[in-house]
Amino acid sequence: MARVAVVGSYGVGLTVELERLPEAGETVIGRRFRMDAGGKGSNQAIGAARLGAEVDFLTALGDDAFGHEAIELWQREHVRAEVVLTEAATMAAPILVEPNGENRIVVVPGALAELSQAHVDAFSDRIAAADVLVVQLEIPVWTALYALEVGRAARVRTVLNPAPAPTEPIAPACDYVTPNETEAPAVAGAQATFVYTLGDQGAELHGERIPAFPATVVDTTGAGDAFTAAFAVALAEGRGEREAVRWGCAAGAHMVEHPGVVPGLPTRDELERRLASLPV
Repeated sequence: MARVAVVGSYGVGLTVELERLPEAGETVIGRRFRMDAGGKGSNQAIGAARLGAEVDFLTALGDDAFGHEAIELWQREHVRAEVVLTEAATMAAPILVEPNGENRIVVVPGALAELSQAHVDAFSDRIAAADVLVVQLEIPVWTALYALEVGRAARVRTVLNPAPAPTEPIAPACDYVTPNETEAPAVAGAQATFVYTLGDQGAELHGERIPAFPATVVDTTGAGDAFTAAFAVALAEGRGEREAVRWGCAAGAHMVEHPGVVPGLPTRDELERRLASLPV
């Protein structure tokens, strides 16, 4: 079985659907509110597990109701989680979604700010046992970069999803970077293969545009997480880079047709049906 290690975030998404964004100082009435399990690390760990990978996940939580719910979620989704419990609150992320599906997200890190290099060291055996390591940037940047170093030292293939984009440019040493167009400049110096995610335009690998799969957009939240999870599982199974990118595009297309993130992460059967809908 393919094995994926994830070092990253868990948080609660607080989603408001609204007709338009408020101007400065203005109050608008939202159409709907929902609360969802999220965080890019958790999303990608669950996404990989649903596609059939054996998944180990390192993150930090507050000792609060949101944190306890997270542990129950990972047990249901067959994700083996190594949890650092802190006195800070579990990460929360308010999300504003417009009628066209576009979203704007604010992340409040809370417990994630305390995830350290020492915690990565304690998790290093699980990283070394993986086929692929996936890291994002909702945890401290220096912790994320250190996790990539640990993975590289163990000769594990490494994937950085540079989201959210760091405030200062970084040049991580890893095997793959999966930025969208707004994130790409912040990691332009990375010593890596770039896989650019381009939304409804698909993705780009080595200068080749790989087309998106047809989809009716409901909510773009989590599309990048679905892409990265599927891309990582394909690599972990020994598939080629181009095929791995197609897996990512198929997973992203499935995701955007569903409100919320965890409900939209495809199973293996759903992914394979999507792949079959657009032959190579």
